[in-house]
Amino acid sequence: MTIWEALSLLGGVGLFLYGMTVMSTGLKSAAGDKLRTILEKVTGNRVMAVMIGILVTMLIQSSSATDMMVIGFVNSGLMGLGQAMGVIMGANIGTTITAQITAFNLTAFAPLILFVGAVAALFMKKPVLKHIGSVILGFGMLFVGIGMIKTAIGSLSDDPTFIGLLSALDHPAAAVLFGVAFTALLQSSSSSIVIFQAFAVEGLLNYHQCVYLVIGAAIGSVTPNLLASLTTDRDGKRTALLNLYFNLLRAALLIVVINIFPGVLSAIRRLSPHSIGRQIANTHTLFAIFAVVALLPFTDHIVALSRRTLPLLPSERRAMEDKKLVYLVNAEQSVPAVAMRQAQMEVDRMGKLARDNLADALRYFFDPSDAELRRKIADTEETIDYLNHAIEDKLVELRSLHMSDRDVFRLSRMVLVVSNFERIGDHAENIMEFADRMAAAKVTISEVALNELRTMGDAVLETIDVSMTVFRDERFDLLPKAEALEQRVDDMQDQYIQNHVDRLMVEQCDPLGGVIFTDMCTDLERCSDQGINIATALIRRTA
Repeated sequence: MTIWEALSLLGGVGLFLYGMTVMSTGLKSAAGDKLRTILEKVTGNRVMAVMIGILVTMLIQSSSATDMMVIGFVNSGLMGLGQAMGVIMGANIGTTITAQITAFNLTAFAPLILFVGAVAALFMKKPVLKHIGSVILGFGMLFVGIGMIKTAIGSLSDDPTFIGLLSALDHPAAAVLFGVAFTALLQSSSSSIVIFQAFAVEGLLNYHQCVYLVIGAAIGSVTPNLLASLTTDRDGKRTALLNLYFNLLRAALLIVVINIFPGVLSAIRRLSPHSIGRQIANTHTLFAIFAVVALLPFTDHIVALSRRTLPLLPSERRAMEDKKLVYLVNAEQSVPAVAMRQAQMEVDRMGKLARDNLADALRYFFDPSDAELRRKIADTEETIDYLNHAIEDKLVELRSLHMSDRDVFRLSRMVLVVSNFERIGDHAENIMEFADRMAAAKVTISEVALNELRTMGDAVLETIDVSMTVFRDERFDLLPKAEALEQRVDDMQDQYIQNHVDRLMVEQCDPLGGVIFTDMCTDLERCSDQGINIATALIRRTA
């Protein structure tokens, strides 16, 4: 191979990879947030999760992109590991569409495709048409790149040195390992499969070599997800492990099947006897479908394996125990009086979580070096959000019981109390983020200001404690105390903000620190307001 041919080969690979990126970006832009919304709606139904994984990956032409979205959803608590497993399996099927498309010999039409795509991308006014133009442009780049690759490697078929290197791939293990390494380098199984197709079409690879290269490429495709998971929490890492374990099991299963039943490969080849490119594409697709069908019943075991690899931390176990209803599980089957008591206990449990999370957030604000405490605050906030929706749904279901007017009123007020507890949780999260902003910007607040915030924080927690006692035990005799505490917090807010303005005027505090101080006072005062709302929730009809 001459230097020019080597450069042409590299250029063809580069253009093909860039075309894949342009096409994928255009498809995602044309679809907007719809794909993300589709993924968010994944239910516990495994087959539906697989179908959604296929659909999304076919649309964006990238299983890695789908898997990374899934990792993000699991990391943020929007999707469970079981749901993620189904989508990942579907993505492994959806990604095979690229090889099916490139198996068509459209190289001769590539210049026309490029022209149409460029015109649409550059001159169309509507954003959707521009994005579609980008898709067509990327599609054209694919085939131009493939044409350059085929032209560059044409001379290699007569190069004994290169043929000798490729002969090493006759050994299945070597072919699998090469497929893993090559795909990990390209960060795309679709790209590596298409390049293997091009080499096979030019006679440099035979079908059986490509079979094992395809198996290896599936394993190598998990590399981007493993790298992306390094910055996520443990569930995000477990999601990447799901992808790795699935593809390792898939590889082992396929190797066993094709060695025990070699007629399988002959049957696949007979589907397209005169096109090795199509044979490789069909192998890629059928292998993916077979692996999903065979392993789908074992998804729970794969999820369990990922959890055994990264065992649950005590904080995760605690969060899992908290993130479920305790008292309202079967409340709709109880008599109204019992159901009402169960509802009040469930709401109070949520309130304790919100109150304690606010206390933890205040601790973190004054000592932001405690990473474990920050993780606990974030996990508890997710639990509070879950309980907010779960309890509200259960309270609505309880309306179907034959309740007195008094109990119907109390039920409606509990919905408001749940909402107030959820807002306290939001304020706790805000306080945690204030601490992060200060640490990132290396901003400090004067010791006087910190003492004022400590005093105000203690007063707010006391207000919430008394208010929760009023609500839980219906101790309406404590309501004047709660109102006095709330008024005290209001007075603190006015006085402390004025004090801080005075300090800023004489440059005793950093301006950004002043903004955070003011925001902290506002959030704390609002938590106190939520407390009074909780204390007075039942007063109008029961006092």
